[in-house]
Amino acid sequence: MAIWRIETCKAEAGHPSNTSIYSQIREGLWTKPVRIGQRSVGWPDYEVRALCAARIAGKTDEQIRELVKRMHADRAELLAVA
Repeated sequence: MAIWRIETCKAEAGHPSNTSIYSQIREGLWTKPVRIGQRSVGWPDYEVRALCAARIAGKTDEQIRELVKRMHADRAELLAVA
């Protein structure tokens, strides 16, 4: 598992700017970042890939919101086990 910084996420998903990713976070269409340092964040690579795959598969925004909720729940579960 890798944690990708925003530049890699933008390149993978085809986003033109940081703002486009953060707008999708506010809309529930992208996962929230994880803290990887005092002033840096990133996203697990498998989450970015799953979101891109959902878009390619033609999932609706509502289906993607559900996917994002599941991924956040999975993160919480991982923290509970650790």
